[in-house]
Amino acid sequence: MSLAVALGGASVVIDAPPAHADQVRDLEYWLTDYGFTQAWATTRGAGVKVAVIDTGVAPNITELAGAVVGGTDVSGLGSANGQTPVGDRSEHGTLVSSLMAGRGTGEGTGIIGVAPAASILAVSVAFGTNGATLSNDDQIAAGIRWAVDNGADVINMSLTRNTLEWPTSWDDAFLYAFEHDVVVVAAAGNRGSGTTEVGAPATIPGVLTVGGVDRNKAASFDASSQGITISVAAPSEQLVGVVPGGGYVQWDGTSAAAPIVSGLVALVRSAFPKLDAAEVMNRVIATANPNGHKVPSPIYGNGLIDATAAVTAAVPASTSPTPTQLLEEWIRVHRRADTAPTPAPETTAIATVPPKKDPALPAHNLAAAWLPSPLSLAYVTVPLMVLLGFGILVTLFGVGATRHFKRLRSKR
Repeated sequence: MSLAVALGGASVVIDAPPAHADQVRDLEYWLTDYGFTQAWATTRGAGVKVAVIDTGVAPNITELAGAVVGGTDVSGLGSANGQTPVGDRSEHGTLVSSLMAGRGTGEGTGIIGVAPAASILAVSVAFGTNGATLSNDDQIAAGIRWAVDNGADVINMSLTRNTLEWPTSWDDAFLYAFEHDVVVVAAAGNRGSGTTEVGAPATIPGVLTVGGVDRNKAASFDASSQGITISVAAPSEQLVGVVPGGGYVQWDGTSAAAPIVSGLVALVRSAFPKLDAAEVMNRVIATANPNGHKVPSPIYGNGLIDATAAVTAAVPASTSPTPTQLLEEWIRVHRRADTAPTPAPETTAIATVPPKKDPALPAHNLAAAWLPSPLSLAYVTVPLMVLLGFGILVTLFGVGATRHFKRLRSKR
């Protein structure tokens, strides 16, 4: 199965330089509409590392100056620090990073991310490109392990495999992340890119899956898919990001909604550093706004994210299974048939009876041919004797009757 980057819809280039200094900032409607500017009074995400497993993060981007604190390339096509864009849609990783942790270009200008003090680990993977040293699936598994080993608190995956299932190598990689208290955020995928229902990694138990809504907070038809694994919804239309070289584009898709939620997770982890990954996810989900919809639903999940509530509200402790427990149980149930040894077919012991030889024929006896056998006595000789005796009696009776009639006539 091929892995595809979940970037849906066409990008619209914004004029640069902008008509006025805060034009780009004015386009970031989600900062106020979803409570991020208010949440910044509590935290801006400092001290939290977010690994962006994507196409790499371009260097020399003003908005990302100082944001990237480490990186790697698992494709064999990029640079060792993950800051060479690679693969199909090579600008993708830079867009994602700027939306999540952009620093702006000055007071009130340029792209500012939803967690502008969070740090980025750039993990470059190459999709749709020949020459990669690992398969697409193995790049993802390797990228996750590197991110965990290098201190990631959150992993953003703005990509989809376009299938419900995933390879067994991902079982181990995602368990590794969960066991090390890492929150994994994944995009649900986009109908406009051919993903009608949520695909892996967004189908993996324990992952925080993000669906998308439009500017009016209604389900996005083209820039989101649907599925029962969606956890929360976030804006996925008319979003603004930075591309390699420093220009701005407006783009659509859950590829953009995912880093908004990853940034929110970074805010929560920064505000509540003692919470484990399960409690952090619970806080994001529990404070989501149903916005008049019946939730949970396969379109909105548990509702629209609310950054202010996520970092300030009183939230009861979670009683749900942890991400590790969820994935372990799934593996136990669904991988059992793949890993269990095939039992030998049951056999029933059948006693073997040696064949017996036919009895020997009796010796040929000429005299025996003239002597009666039991069969001939029973079925031939005896009946003939009875019939003969009966005939004799009839004859004697007839003779006696004849003589009797002759005497009667002579007396007359």
